[in-house]
Amino acid sequence: MYKAKPLSFFFLLTFFSCFVFAQPGDFIISGPMHGQVELRTAKIWVEVKPAAPVELWYWKKGDIKNARKVDDAGAKGTDKSNQYGFRPVVFDVTGLDINTTYEYQLTGSAKNSRPTKAHGEFTTKDLWQWRKPAPDFSFLAGSCSYFNEPVYDRPGKPYGGDSSIFETMAREKAAFMLWLGDNWYTRDVDYLSAWGLWYRASRDRSFGVLQNFLKSMSHYAIWDDHDFGPNDMGKEYVLKEESRKVFMNYWANPSYGEYGKGVYSKISYGDVDLFLLDDRTFRSNDNLQDSIDGNPNPIKKMFGSQQMEWLKNALSGSFATFKIIATGSQVLNPVSPFDCFRKFPVEYNELMGFLEAEKISGVLFLTGDRHHSEIIKTESHLSYPLYDITSSPLTSGTHKFGAAEKNNPYRVVGVDEKQNYARITVTGKYRERNLKVEFIGIKGEKLAEWSVSEKDLKVKE
Repeated sequence: MYKAKPLSFFFLLTFFSCFVFAQPGDFIISGPMHGQVELRTAKIWVEVKPAAPVELWYWKKGDIKNARKVDDAGAKGTDKSNQYGFRPVVFDVTGLDINTTYEYQLTGSAKNSRPTKAHGEFTTKDLWQWRKPAPDFSFLAGSCSYFNEPVYDRPGKPYGGDSSIFETMAREKAAFMLWLGDNWYTRDVDYLSAWGLWYRASRDRSFGVLQNFLKSMSHYAIWDDHDFGPNDMGKEYVLKEESRKVFMNYWANPSYGEYGKGVYSKISYGDVDLFLLDDRTFRSNDNLQDSIDGNPNPIKKMFGSQQMEWLKNALSGSFATFKIIATGSQVLNPVSPFDCFRKFPVEYNELMGFLEAEKISGVLFLTGDRHHSEIIKTESHLSYPLYDITSSPLTSGTHKFGAAEKNNPYRVVGVDEKQNYARITVTGKYRERNLKVEFIGIKGEKLAEWSVSEKDLKVKE
Protein backbone atom coordinates (compact mmCIF):
# COMPACT_ATOMS: atom_id res chain seq x y z
CA MET A 1 0.00 0.00 0.00
CA TYR A 2 1.58 3.29 -1.17
CA LYS A 3 -0.34 6.39 -0.17
CA ALA A 4 0.58 10.00 -0.85
CA LYS A 5 0.40 11.34 2.68
CA PRO A 6 2.26 14.04 4.63
CA LEU A 7 5.75 12.79 5.32
CA SER A 8 8.45 13.20 7.94
CA PHE A 9 11.26 15.47 6.65
CA PHE A 10 14.32 13.48 5.58
CA PHE A 11 17.43 15.52 6.36
CA LEU A 12 20.02 15.59 3.59
CA LEU A 13 22.74 14.84 6.12
CA THR A 14 21.00 11.63 7.10
CA PHE A 15 20.52 10.68 3.47
CA PHE A 16 24.14 11.09 2.47
CA SER A 17 25.55 9.50 5.63
CA CYS A 18 23.34 6.45 5.09
CA PHE A 19 24.68 5.99 1.58
CA VAL A 20 28.22 5.36 2.85
CA PHE A 21 28.98 1.68 2.40
CA ALA A 22 30.63 0.42 5.58
CA GLN A 23 31.78 -3.02 4.46
CA PRO A 24 34.43 -5.40 5.79
CA GLY A 25 36.01 -5.97 2.36
CA ASP A 26 36.14 -4.14 -0.95
CA PHE A 27 34.61 -7.15 -2.72
CA ILE A 28 31.46 -6.97 -0.56
CA ILE A 29 28.43 -4.91 -1.58
CA SER A 30 26.27 -5.63 1.48
CA GLY A 31 26.24 -7.92 4.47
CA PRO A 32 27.08 -10.12 6.12
CA MET A 33 23.55 -10.86 7.30
CA HIS A 34 22.56 -13.68 9.61
CA GLY A 35 19.76 -15.90 8.35
CA GLN A 36 18.41 -19.01 10.02
CA VAL A 37 20.55 -20.08 13.00
CA GLU A 38 19.58 -23.40 14.53
CA LEU A 39 21.05 -25.92 17.00
CA ARG A 40 23.90 -27.07 14.77
CA THR A 41 23.64 -24.99 11.60
CA ALA A 42 23.69 -21.36 10.50
CA LYS A 43 23.11 -19.40 7.29
CA ILE A 44 25.27 -16.37 6.53
CA TRP A 45 24.20 -14.15 3.61
CA VAL A 46 26.38 -11.67 1.74
CA GLU A 47 26.28 -9.89 -1.61
CA VAL A 48 29.59 -9.58 -3.41
CA LYS A 49 30.71 -7.91 -6.59
CA PRO A 50 30.19 -9.83 -9.84
CA ALA A 51 32.81 -12.53 -10.42
CA ALA A 52 34.41 -11.86 -7.03
CA PRO A 53 35.49 -15.03 -5.21
CA VAL A 54 34.41 -15.25 -1.58
CA GLU A 55 34.88 -17.70 1.25
CA LEU A 56 33.71 -17.86 4.84
CA TRP A 57 35.97 -18.86 7.73
CA TYR A 58 34.37 -19.70 11.07
CA TRP A 59 35.65 -20.76 14.47
CA LYS A 60 34.56 -21.03 18.08
CA LYS A 61 34.90 -17.64 19.70
CA GLY A 62 38.48 -16.99 20.70
CA ASP A 63 39.86 -20.01 18.81
CA ILE A 64 40.79 -18.53 15.42
CA LYS A 65 43.73 -20.89 15.00
CA ASN A 66 41.25 -23.74 14.44
CA ALA A 67 39.15 -21.86 11.89
CA ARG A 68 37.38 -23.88 9.19
CA LYS A 69 36.46 -22.73 5.71
CA VAL A 70 33.38 -22.82 3.48
CA ASP A 71 34.21 -21.58 -0.02
CA ASP A 72 31.73 -20.31 -2.57
CA ALA A 73 31.50 -23.73 -4.21
CA GLY A 74 29.64 -24.84 -1.09
CA ALA A 75 27.28 -21.88 -0.99
CA LYS A 76 23.94 -21.08 -2.53
CA GLY A 77 24.36 -18.59 -5.35
CA THR A 78 27.52 -20.14 -6.74
CA ASP A 79 27.30 -18.42 -10.14
CA LYS A 80 29.96 -15.72 -10.36
CA SER A 81 27.05 -13.39 -11.14
CA ASN A 82 23.55 -13.88 -12.47
CA GLN A 83 22.53 -12.67 -15.92
CA TYR A 84 21.89 -9.18 -14.55
CA GLY A 85 25.21 -8.84 -12.72
CA PHE A 86 24.06 -9.39 -9.12
CA ARG A 87 25.69 -11.92 -6.81
CA PRO A 88 24.06 -12.61 -3.43
CA VAL A 89 25.50 -15.71 -1.72
CA VAL A 90 24.27 -17.79 1.23
CA PHE A 91 26.78 -19.91 3.16
CA ASP A 92 25.40 -22.94 5.01
CA VAL A 93 27.59 -23.57 8.05
CA THR A 94 27.00 -27.06 9.43
CA GLY A 95 28.21 -29.47 12.10
CA LEU A 96 28.21 -26.82 14.84
CA ASP A 97 27.91 -27.35 18.60
CA ILE A 98 24.73 -26.37 20.41
CA ASN A 99 24.57 -23.17 22.48
CA THR A 100 27.99 -22.06 21.27
CA THR A 101 29.20 -18.70 19.99
CA TYR A 102 31.10 -18.71 16.70
CA GLU A 103 33.03 -15.93 15.03
CA TYR A 104 33.53 -15.65 11.28
CA GLN A 105 35.32 -13.69 8.58
CA LEU A 106 34.49 -13.30 4.89
CA THR A 107 37.51 -13.19 2.63
CA GLY A 108 38.31 -13.17 -1.03
CA SER A 109 39.65 -16.63 -1.80
CA ALA A 110 43.32 -15.73 -2.22
CA LYS A 111 45.61 -18.74 -2.29
CA ASN A 112 46.47 -20.01 1.21
CA SER A 113 44.45 -17.21 2.82
CA ARG A 114 43.68 -17.46 6.53
CA PRO A 115 41.29 -15.40 8.68
CA THR A 116 42.77 -12.52 10.61
CA LYS A 117 39.80 -11.00 12.43
CA ALA A 118 36.08 -11.48 12.98
CA HIS A 119 33.50 -9.72 10.84
CA GLY A 120 30.72 -10.95 13.10
CA GLU A 121 29.52 -13.66 15.45
CA PHE A 122 26.44 -15.80 16.06
CA THR A 123 25.32 -18.20 18.78
CA THR A 124 23.59 -21.49 18.06
CA LYS A 125 20.37 -22.36 19.86
CA ASP A 126 20.32 -24.26 23.13
CA LEU A 127 18.72 -27.71 23.26
CA TRP A 128 16.14 -26.99 25.94
CA GLN A 129 13.40 -29.40 24.86
CA TRP A 130 12.79 -32.18 27.45
CA ARG A 131 15.64 -30.77 29.55
CA LYS A 132 14.77 -27.34 30.93
CA PRO A 133 12.09 -24.63 30.74
CA ALA A 134 11.54 -22.80 27.48
CA PRO A 135 13.87 -19.79 27.21
CA ASP A 136 12.77 -16.22 27.70
CA PHE A 137 13.59 -14.16 24.60
CA SER A 138 12.72 -11.14 22.48
CA PHE A 139 12.41 -10.61 18.77
CA LEU A 140 11.81 -7.55 16.60
CA ALA A 141 9.28 -6.98 13.84
CA GLY A 142 8.49 -4.19 11.42
CA SER A 143 7.42 -3.31 7.89
CA CYS A 144 7.65 -0.57 5.28
CA SER A 145 11.29 0.34 4.72
CA TYR A 146 11.84 3.02 2.07
CA PHE A 147 15.20 4.44 0.99
CA ASN A 148 14.94 7.55 -1.15
CA GLU A 149 16.30 7.69 -4.69
CA PRO A 150 15.18 11.18 -5.78
CA VAL A 151 15.69 10.76 -9.52
CA TYR A 152 13.14 7.92 -9.56
CA ASP A 153 10.89 8.88 -6.62
CA ARG A 154 7.60 10.70 -6.88
CA PRO A 155 7.89 14.51 -6.87
CA GLY A 156 7.46 16.36 -3.61
CA LYS A 157 8.63 15.58 -0.13
CA PRO A 158 10.78 12.45 0.15
CA TYR A 159 8.80 9.37 1.15
CA GLY A 160 11.66 7.82 3.11
CA GLY A 161 12.23 8.99 6.66
CA ASP A 162 14.98 8.72 9.26
CA SER A 163 16.88 5.49 8.62
CA SER A 164 18.85 5.79 11.87
CA ILE A 165 16.09 3.61 13.31
CA PHE A 166 18.16 0.65 12.05
CA GLU A 167 21.07 1.75 14.23
CA THR A 168 18.74 1.69 17.23
CA MET A 169 17.52 -1.77 16.25
CA ALA A 170 21.10 -3.02 15.89
CA ARG A 171 21.64 -2.31 19.59
CA GLU A 172 18.73 -4.54 20.65
CA LYS A 173 19.58 -7.83 22.35
CA ALA A 174 17.02 -9.73 20.31
CA ALA A 175 17.03 -13.27 18.94
CA PHE A 176 15.88 -12.27 15.45
CA MET A 177 14.16 -9.71 13.26
CA LEU A 178 11.02 -10.53 11.26
CA TRP A 179 10.53 -8.21 8.28
CA LEU A 180 6.77 -7.97 7.67
CA GLY A 181 6.71 -6.89 4.04
CA ASP A 182 7.41 -3.80 1.95
CA ASN A 183 11.00 -4.48 2.98
CA TRP A 184 12.06 -2.44 -0.03
CA TYR A 185 9.90 -0.42 -2.44
CA THR A 186 9.98 -1.08 -6.14
CA ARG A 187 9.35 2.04 -8.25
CA ASP A 188 7.83 2.54 -11.70
CA VAL A 189 11.33 2.14 -13.17
CA ASP A 190 11.79 -1.23 -11.40
CA TYR A 191 8.76 -3.45 -11.60
CA LEU A 192 8.35 -3.61 -15.37
CA SER A 193 11.65 -5.47 -15.82
CA ALA A 194 13.41 -8.39 -14.15
CA TRP A 195 16.63 -6.36 -13.91
CA GLY A 196 14.74 -3.63 -12.06
CA LEU A 197 13.56 -6.06 -9.39
CA TRP A 198 17.13 -7.24 -8.76
CA TYR A 199 18.43 -3.67 -8.78
CA ARG A 200 15.99 -2.46 -6.14
CA ALA A 201 16.76 -5.28 -3.70
CA SER A 202 20.52 -4.90 -4.18
CA ARG A 203 20.56 -1.13 -3.95
CA ASP A 204 18.38 -0.87 -0.85
CA ARG A 205 20.25 -3.65 0.97
CA SER A 206 23.60 -1.89 0.45
CA PHE A 207 23.06 1.21 2.62
CA GLY A 208 25.67 1.60 5.32
CA VAL A 209 23.09 2.32 8.01
CA LEU A 210 21.76 -1.25 7.63
CA GLN A 211 24.98 -3.19 7.89
CA ASN A 212 25.44 -3.43 11.67
CA PHE A 213 21.80 -4.40 12.02
CA LEU A 214 22.07 -7.18 9.43
CA LYS A 215 24.78 -8.97 11.42
CA SER A 216 23.42 -8.24 14.91
CA MET A 217 20.79 -11.02 14.86
CA SER A 218 19.05 -13.47 12.53
CA HIS A 219 16.72 -12.03 9.88
CA TYR A 220 13.60 -13.62 8.40
CA ALA A 221 11.09 -12.08 6.01
CA ILE A 222 7.69 -12.21 4.37
CA TRP A 223 6.72 -9.86 1.57
CA ASP A 224 3.90 -7.52 0.68
CA ASP A 225 3.08 -5.69 -2.53
CA HIS A 226 6.04 -3.30 -2.84
CA ASP A 227 8.81 -5.88 -2.52
CA PHE A 228 6.69 -8.27 -4.63
CA GLY A 229 5.99 -5.79 -7.44
CA PRO A 230 3.60 -2.89 -8.13
CA ASN A 231 1.19 -1.41 -5.59
CA ASP A 232 -1.63 -3.77 -4.53
CA MET A 233 -0.49 -6.45 -7.00
CA GLY A 234 -1.36 -10.13 -6.70
CA LYS A 235 -1.19 -13.25 -8.82
CA GLU A 236 -1.76 -11.29 -12.05
CA TYR A 237 1.75 -9.80 -11.81
CA VAL A 238 3.58 -11.04 -14.90
CA LEU A 239 7.02 -11.01 -13.24
CA LYS A 240 6.02 -12.82 -10.06
CA GLU A 241 8.34 -15.75 -10.75
CA GLU A 242 11.31 -13.40 -11.12
CA SER A 243 10.23 -11.57 -7.98
CA ARG A 244 10.28 -14.90 -6.12
CA LYS A 245 13.85 -15.51 -7.30
CA VAL A 246 14.89 -12.10 -5.99
CA PHE A 247 13.24 -12.73 -2.62
CA MET A 248 14.87 -16.15 -2.28
CA ASN A 249 18.28 -14.67 -3.07
CA TYR A 250 18.09 -11.69 -0.72
CA TRP A 251 16.83 -13.54 2.35
CA ALA A 252 18.00 -16.69 4.12
CA ASN A 253 14.69 -18.16 5.31
CA PRO A 254 14.48 -21.91 6.04
CA SER A 255 12.25 -22.51 2.99
CA TYR A 256 10.18 -20.81 0.28
CA GLY A 257 6.71 -22.22 -0.38
CA GLU A 258 6.12 -25.64 -1.91
CA TYR A 259 6.21 -27.14 -5.40
CA GLY A 260 8.09 -24.11 -6.72
CA LYS A 261 5.34 -21.65 -5.76
CA GLY A 262 5.12 -19.05 -3.04
CA VAL A 263 7.49 -17.93 -0.29
CA TYR A 264 5.59 -19.11 2.81
CA SER A 265 7.50 -20.88 5.59
CA LYS A 266 7.68 -21.50 9.33
CA ILE A 267 10.22 -20.67 12.01
CA SER A 268 10.35 -21.65 15.68
CA TYR A 269 12.11 -20.12 18.64
CA GLY A 270 11.61 -21.38 22.17
CA ASP A 271 7.95 -22.23 22.63
CA VAL A 272 6.79 -19.91 19.82
CA ASP A 273 5.98 -20.96 16.26
CA LEU A 274 5.74 -18.29 13.56
CA PHE A 275 3.89 -19.11 10.34
CA LEU A 276 5.23 -16.83 7.63
CA LEU A 277 2.51 -16.39 5.02
CA ASP A 278 2.67 -15.20 1.42
CA ASP A 279 -0.18 -12.75 0.78
CA ARG A 280 0.74 -12.00 -2.86
CA THR A 281 1.59 -15.06 -4.99
CA PHE A 282 -1.90 -16.59 -4.88
CA ARG A 283 -3.87 -13.40 -4.23
CA SER A 284 -6.93 -12.41 -6.26
CA ASN A 285 -7.19 -8.79 -7.32
CA ASP A 286 -8.44 -6.59 -4.49
CA ASN A 287 -11.08 -5.02 -6.78
CA LEU A 288 -13.02 -8.27 -7.17
CA GLN A 289 -16.28 -8.13 -5.27
CA ASP A 290 -16.19 -9.55 -1.75
CA SER A 291 -19.68 -10.97 -2.14
CA ILE A 292 -22.09 -11.80 -4.96
CA ASP A 293 -25.86 -11.85 -4.31
CA GLY A 294 -25.17 -11.75 -0.58
CA ASN A 295 -22.79 -14.72 -0.62
CA PRO A 296 -18.97 -14.67 -0.34
CA ASN A 297 -17.31 -14.53 -3.75
CA PRO A 298 -15.78 -18.03 -4.12
CA ILE A 299 -13.00 -16.92 -6.47
CA LYS A 300 -11.66 -14.07 -4.31
CA LYS A 301 -8.79 -15.50 -2.27
CA MET A 302 -5.69 -14.13 -0.59
CA PHE A 303 -3.65 -17.23 0.26
CA GLY A 304 -4.88 -19.88 -2.16
CA SER A 305 -5.76 -23.53 -1.54
CA GLN A 306 -2.15 -24.81 -1.56
CA GLN A 307 -1.02 -22.40 1.14
CA MET A 308 -4.21 -22.74 3.19
CA GLU A 309 -3.84 -26.50 3.29
CA TRP A 310 -0.23 -26.11 4.45
CA LEU A 311 -1.22 -23.58 7.14
CA LYS A 312 -3.98 -25.77 8.56
CA ASN A 313 -1.67 -28.75 8.83
CA ALA A 314 1.13 -26.65 10.31
CA LEU A 315 -1.20 -25.21 12.95
CA SER A 316 -2.61 -28.63 13.79
CA GLY A 317 0.88 -30.02 14.28
CA SER A 318 2.10 -27.15 16.45
CA PHE A 319 2.55 -27.59 20.20
CA ALA A 320 3.80 -24.03 20.66
CA THR A 321 2.47 -21.85 23.46
CA PHE A 322 2.04 -18.95 21.05
CA LYS A 323 1.22 -19.54 17.38
CA ILE A 324 1.91 -16.31 15.49
CA ILE A 325 0.52 -16.04 11.96
CA ALA A 326 2.48 -13.36 10.11
CA THR A 327 1.24 -11.81 6.87
CA GLY A 328 1.65 -8.51 5.04
CA SER A 329 -1.98 -7.39 5.07
CA GLN A 330 -4.04 -6.82 8.21
CA VAL A 331 -6.30 -9.73 9.14
CA LEU A 332 -8.95 -8.66 11.65
CA ASN A 333 -9.60 -4.90 11.33
CA PRO A 334 -13.36 -4.57 10.62
CA VAL A 335 -13.16 -0.88 9.68
CA SER A 336 -10.03 -0.91 7.54
CA PRO A 337 -10.55 1.09 4.32
CA PHE A 338 -7.67 -0.80 2.67
CA ASP A 339 -6.72 -4.39 1.88
CA CYS A 340 -7.54 -6.70 4.78
CA PHE A 341 -8.02 -10.47 5.00
CA ARG A 342 -11.63 -9.92 6.12
CA LYS A 343 -12.33 -8.69 2.59
CA PHE A 344 -11.57 -12.17 1.28
CA PRO A 345 -14.55 -13.76 3.10
CA VAL A 346 -14.34 -17.31 1.71
CA GLU A 347 -10.84 -17.85 3.07
CA TYR A 348 -11.41 -15.71 6.15
CA ASN A 349 -14.41 -17.79 7.17
CA GLU A 350 -12.53 -20.96 6.26
CA LEU A 351 -9.61 -20.13 8.57
CA MET A 352 -11.80 -18.94 11.44
CA GLY A 353 -13.95 -22.04 11.14
CA PHE A 354 -10.85 -24.24 11.16
CA LEU A 355 -9.45 -22.61 14.30
CA GLU A 356 -12.78 -23.14 16.03
CA ALA A 357 -13.34 -26.73 14.85
CA GLU A 358 -9.80 -27.83 15.72
CA LYS A 359 -9.76 -25.85 18.99
CA ILE A 360 -6.42 -24.20 18.26
CA SER A 361 -5.09 -22.25 21.25
CA GLY A 362 -2.50 -19.49 21.34
CA VAL A 363 -3.18 -17.82 17.98
CA LEU A 364 -2.05 -14.24 17.32
CA PHE A 365 -1.73 -12.37 14.03
CA LEU A 366 1.30 -10.20 13.21
CA THR A 367 0.97 -7.84 10.24
CA GLY A 368 2.40 -4.74 8.55
CA ASP A 369 1.54 -2.47 5.61
CA ARG A 370 -0.55 0.26 7.23
CA HIS A 371 1.99 3.02 8.03
CA HIS A 372 0.80 3.00 11.61
CA SER A 373 1.08 0.50 14.44
CA GLU A 374 -1.83 -0.84 16.42
CA ILE A 375 -3.35 -3.87 18.08
CA ILE A 376 -6.84 -4.84 16.97
CA LYS A 377 -9.02 -7.07 19.15
CA THR A 378 -12.07 -8.96 17.90
CA GLU A 379 -14.26 -11.55 19.56
CA SER A 380 -14.33 -15.01 18.02
CA HIS A 381 -16.05 -18.36 18.40
CA LEU A 382 -12.88 -19.80 19.95
CA SER A 383 -13.80 -18.86 23.53
CA TYR A 384 -10.89 -16.42 23.50
CA PRO A 385 -10.50 -13.13 21.57
CA LEU A 386 -8.22 -12.78 18.57
CA TYR A 387 -5.58 -10.06 18.27
CA ASP A 388 -3.91 -8.53 15.21
CA ILE A 389 -0.58 -6.83 16.02
CA THR A 390 0.34 -4.38 13.23
CA SER A 391 3.86 -2.89 13.11
CA SER A 392 4.55 -0.09 10.59
CA PRO A 393 6.40 1.90 9.33
CA LEU A 394 10.15 1.52 9.74
CA THR A 395 11.18 4.39 7.45
CA SER A 396 8.39 5.03 4.95
CA GLY A 397 5.73 7.72 5.25
CA THR A 398 3.51 7.84 8.33
CA HIS A 399 -0.06 9.05 8.67
CA LYS A 400 -2.66 10.09 11.23
CA PHE A 401 -5.64 7.93 12.20
CA GLY A 402 -8.69 9.30 10.41
CA ALA A 403 -12.13 8.60 8.97
CA ALA A 404 -13.64 5.32 10.21
CA GLU A 405 -10.36 4.41 11.89
CA LYS A 406 -9.97 7.60 13.89
CA ASN A 407 -11.77 6.15 16.90
CA ASN A 408 -11.67 2.50 15.92
CA PRO A 409 -13.54 0.65 18.70
CA TYR A 410 -11.55 -2.51 17.95
CA ARG A 411 -8.18 -0.83 18.61
CA VAL A 412 -6.66 -1.54 22.02
CA VAL A 413 -3.29 0.14 21.31
CA GLY A 414 -2.41 2.63 18.58
CA VAL A 415 0.65 4.57 17.38
CA ASP A 416 0.31 6.94 14.42
CA GLU A 417 2.49 9.64 12.85
CA LYS A 418 5.67 7.95 14.14
CA GLN A 419 8.27 5.64 12.66
CA ASN A 420 8.56 2.59 14.87
CA TYR A 421 9.24 -1.11 15.22
CA ALA A 422 7.86 -3.77 17.52
CA ARG A 423 9.80 -5.54 20.25
CA ILE A 424 8.01 -8.76 21.23
CA THR A 425 9.14 -10.48 24.43
CA VAL A 426 8.12 -13.92 25.70
CA THR A 427 8.75 -14.71 29.37
CA GLY A 428 7.43 -16.74 32.29
CA LYS A 429 7.21 -20.14 33.87
CA TYR A 430 5.81 -23.25 32.23
CA ARG A 431 2.06 -22.80 31.63
CA GLU A 432 2.38 -19.19 32.79
CA ARG A 433 4.00 -17.69 29.70
CA ASN A 434 3.43 -14.07 28.79
CA LEU A 435 3.86 -12.21 25.51
CA LYS A 436 4.57 -8.48 25.65
CA VAL A 437 4.52 -6.10 22.67
CA GLU A 438 6.33 -2.77 22.82
CA PHE A 439 6.30 -0.24 19.98
CA ILE A 440 9.68 1.51 19.88
CA GLY A 441 10.54 4.83 18.24
CA ILE A 442 13.53 5.98 16.18
CA LYS A 443 15.80 6.67 19.15
CA GLY A 444 14.66 3.72 21.25
CA GLU A 445 11.86 5.48 23.13
CA LYS A 446 8.87 3.34 24.14
CA LEU A 447 5.71 4.57 22.41
CA ALA A 448 3.19 1.99 23.65
CA GLU A 449 3.01 -1.36 25.42
CA TRP A 450 0.55 -4.27 25.63
CA SER A 451 0.71 -7.84 26.87
CA VAL A 452 -1.26 -11.06 26.83
CA SER A 453 -0.82 -14.31 28.77
CA GLU A 454 -1.07 -17.83 27.40
CA LYS A 455 -4.08 -18.33 29.69
CA ASP A 456 -5.88 -15.53 27.84
CA LEU A 457 -5.47 -17.44 24.57
CA LYS A 458 -6.61 -20.88 25.70
CA VAL A 459 -9.56 -22.72 24.22
CA LYS A 460 -11.85 -23.64 27.08
CA GLU A 461 -12.82 -27.31 26.93
